Amino acid sequence: MATLISPSLLSADFLNLQKDIDMINNSEADWLHLDVMDGVFVPNISFGFPVIEAVAKTCKKPLDVHFMITAPERYIKQTAKTGAMMMNVHFEACTHLNRTIHEIHEAGMKAGVTLNPSTPVCLLEDVIKDVDMVLIMSVNPGFGGQAFIENTIDKVKRLRRLIEESGSKALIEVDGGVQSQTAPRLVEAGVDVLVSGSYIFKSKDPAATIHDLKQL
Repeated sequence: MATLISPSLLSADFLNLQKDIDMINNSEADWLHLDVMDGVFVPNISFGFPVIEAVAKTCKKPLDVHFMITAPERYIKQTAKTGAMMMNVHFEACTHLNRTIHEIHEAGMKAGVTLNPSTPVCLLEDVIKDVDMVLIMSVNPGFGGQAFIENTIDKVKRLRRLIEESGSKALIEVDGGVQSQTAPRLVEAGVDVLVSGSYIFKSKDPAATIHDLKQL
């Protein structure tokens, strides 16, 4: 399967979002990654439903919505109403993760689970067959532009083994510090979906950068 590319809206130009959405629509990007932060679960606040709903109206690519918030299960129905394809919640934020995964599915979306850098993949053993995707954070969540955490490569390999041994169909996504040096290593380790923010949006030719990532 070709590598899927999910550019992160967090690095787009918020004074001219339509321009960047048009670029995404006309590019080889597969999804659009939206990071929702509440200033509680992570030390930053990003954007909420007004932005998601506005983006959903004009973006032609499936929305890959990543909730970096406490108690994300409160917003399952509201997220589904936006037409989002994937609702991704943090393992660390969900007391009843199994229930949350099933409620996301019942709402008509794919269910993703995200792991912070210090959370081991073995904690997903009992839900790995139920999730559609696992997102491994390769930086500590909350801010863009951070340096890539090297342990991520081995962590991806461990997750790939868990998926294969369990018979799960889950995709592996990585977010944080994804650029020309790290992306090939991640794909080689077993990543299916690359999230990239500043590397794409701050490049001279974002569409060409997306094209280059697609070739990996």
